[in-house]
Amino acid sequence: MTEHLHHILLVEDDPADIFLAQEIFKEHGGFSMNVVTSGTEALDLLRRKGKFKHVERPKLVLLDLNIPGLDGREVLREIKSSDDLRSTIVIVMSTSDAPTDIHTSYMLGANCFVTKPVGIDGFERLVDAIEKFWFEFVKLPFD
Repeated sequence: MTEHLHHILLVEDDPADIFLAQEIFKEHGGFSMNVVTSGTEALDLLRRKGKFKHVERPKLVLLDLNIPGLDGREVLREIKSSDDLRSTIVIVMSTSDAPTDIHTSYMLGANCFVTKPVGIDGFERLVDAIEKFWFEFVKLPFD
């Protein structure tokens, strides 16, 4: 029996956060993760362009707001205004807890906004919550 993998895209430019996310998702199992470090790469992967032509489109995106090139807000706007991509789950994951960042993210169509967890325990709880909520409880249009 083959394991069903949940395809995740992490859009993050901090090497320490990337390493932590990769380790926790790997230990957790059931996920495959692509990582990009800029907004332009994120949109290319989601649109399966260029070097991402053969990459499976993720069902869930963990999106940092402050990334090089197109920032997270611009990426979110593009995803949620595209007929092809708008059903993609986008979790904005930011160190910011500024009310304007939270409000703007939701106005642009984020499915949720979380403050980036600190440390392994916090990230482990977030991964557990993501798996349980988005892949066990919620009924999605692409299931």
